Amino acid sequence: MAKDLLLEIGLEEVPARFLRAAMNQLREKTEKWLDASRLGYEQVEAYATPRRLAVLARGVAEKQSDVSEEVKGPSRKIAQDANGEWTKAALGFARSQGVEASDFTFREVGGVEYIYATKSLNGQEASALLPEGLKNIISSLTFPKNMRWGAYDFKFVRPIRWMVSLFGGDVVPFEITDVTTGRVTRGHRFLGGEASIAQAGDYVEALRAQHVLVDVEERQTLILNQIRELAEAKNWNIAIKDDLLEEVLFLVETPTALFGTFEESFLNIPQDVLITSMREHQRYFPVLDAEGKLLPFFVTVRNGDDRSLDFIAKGNEKVLRARLSDAKFFYEEDQKLQIKDALSKLENVVFHEELGSTGDKVRRIRQTADRIASLLGVNAETAQDIGRTADICKFDLVTQMVYEFPELQGVMGEDYARKAGEKEAVARAVFEHYQPRFAGESVPASIVGSVVSLADKTDAIVGFFGIGIVPTGSQDPYALRRQAAGIVQILLDHDLDLTLDQLFELSLSVHEQAGNLKRSADEVRKDLESFFELRVKKLLSETLRYDVVDAVIAAGAGDISAVVTRGKTLMNAVLHVEDFKTTVESFTRTGNLASKADGREVKPELFEGEAERELYRAWELLHGQRAARDYAEEEGYTTAAEAELTALSALKQPITTFFDRVMVMAEDEDVRANRLALLAALDRELKTFADFGKLVWQ
Repeated sequence: MAKDLLLEIGLEEVPARFLRAAMNQLREKTEKWLDASRLGYEQVEAYATPRRLAVLARGVAEKQSDVSEEVKGPSRKIAQDANGEWTKAALGFARSQGVEASDFTFREVGGVEYIYATKSLNGQEASALLPEGLKNIISSLTFPKNMRWGAYDFKFVRPIRWMVSLFGGDVVPFEITDVTTGRVTRGHRFLGGEASIAQAGDYVEALRAQHVLVDVEERQTLILNQIRELAEAKNWNIAIKDDLLEEVLFLVETPTALFGTFEESFLNIPQDVLITSMREHQRYFPVLDAEGKLLPFFVTVRNGDDRSLDFIAKGNEKVLRARLSDAKFFYEEDQKLQIKDALSKLENVVFHEELGSTGDKVRRIRQTADRIASLLGVNAETAQDIGRTADICKFDLVTQMVYEFPELQGVMGEDYARKAGEKEAVARAVFEHYQPRFAGESVPASIVGSVVSLADKTDAIVGFFGIGIVPTGSQDPYALRRQAAGIVQILLDHDLDLTLDQLFELSLSVHEQAGNLKRSADEVRKDLESFFELRVKKLLSETLRYDVVDAVIAAGAGDISAVVTRGKTLMNAVLHVEDFKTTVESFTRTGNLASKADGREVKPELFEGEAERELYRAWELLHGQRAARDYAEEEGYTTAAEAELTALSALKQPITTFFDRVMVMAEDEDVRANRLALLAALDRELKTFADFGKLVWQ
């Protein structure tokens, strides 16, 4: 027989951003506990609303499964004496396993006989296990922030006000903070009431009758359908941002979409300001026309039914009018602030106590950006735009609008810079230099924005590393991983002729000149290389096999475009080039012997046979040319990396001939060392492309 198992934790309103993860965590912990307790089940469903977390396990067995377990004991030599009697060791093992020594069996393992005890465990009734198990599940839940209430030491995301725990139709009894489990749940705070649940499987419908939709997917579908119906009826484009939808989803138990209006005069404010104010402060969805232009309407989702929607809409309109009036005031006041005055205020804004003010940071960005522009060889006009953008890129941080809405940094900078008469390229780059601000966002479109973005992000990472703030584990308070990923993406997408090492050196020099480094430059450089290697590895792992990633990363990850191209080329060779495995085997054998070389130079006069000379000539040709780019141009290769790998693969035949005809470990010490030196030279050449020894063959 099997029964449904219900656990509901009734709470004071939980922050919406915590609920999805908490719901999933509750489901996972319930599944793990059922598995560990040997209680079979069909499936586990999880539910969440602002006032509850719940889990419903379907078809849970009423009793644990019986198990028979075989346990290995001491060897027969230890378990029996010369007369075949059981020793103290054997008898002690029997007692520990709850079996009789006469029930032992023998089995040979690795040429040695051991005794084995077979013990049977009879399953317990589920009802005996559930109270402690469910209580432990609740106690083990973790949240970003916890609280205590009353005189209790127990910590949880919000105070627990009721608990429902049913196995079939029976209450599973336990208690937490003087709250005892029962079968009575609570419905919608205003539309519903209490409801007694007869059977665990009745949970969803029992709460539906009390105006609570506990199924998250059902609520989301209902919200989206209501918004789409509004959009179709009004011929609107309602912008549904995923993170806002997620938040609204966990703010309501009975969702009802409605719309309101605001005065058209507010449309004179930049659209991004209005949308941000609606989304961040009021959790409203903005309404756009077919061209993406903001209309004087908004859509919100009420936690209730469709009664008195006009009255509800007017209340929302009144609140929004106050918010937009504030935004309008901030915007108009900001127009009075000159850029030069804003820049002077940055001197009083602390970037970090050990790295100076934001004004200091801007000056470092300018120095680094100028040097990057010089390395890239941009023209004079572009260099001038880069310099001006670097000088003013942070001025909007002291505006009232950005103070109120920090997420508008860059957005307001672009708007204010344009209104102040800055060149279009500079105004746009003020916004772009923050990109990419999050995973999936595009990189700056212009070279001006890209260079300043690289300078800004590199300055932050090198500066924090220089004072010993290096991300560890999940700790990354200054978002250095995100900024590093942005640097990698900019270099790759724009295929800039710039390496990570060059960026490190530029910024290290600037920070060293400013006296910011609290650690040695070599130590910082080493940490930076490891840190960025992980970012490049993550990028490559999205499309390449792990062993291919390891192989090309070992050859260096500083040139982003090069390492990505090498990775794709090697992956293609591993999967599609006939007999590439034997080529790699010859490379690997070369590397294995090369590790025995003592660092001597190759001396051709010590060669004793043609196979050695042939291999040396092949190496000399490859080393002298390193002509991958020439190959790519003259012989039509798709990429330089493809040409380079083809040139390296040509070494296979002379390497094979060498190993077939030459005794590397010759008795003559000089001859042996010379042959190892030749192999070491070849290995160095190969490893400029990849460490082929890291490839794994299925």
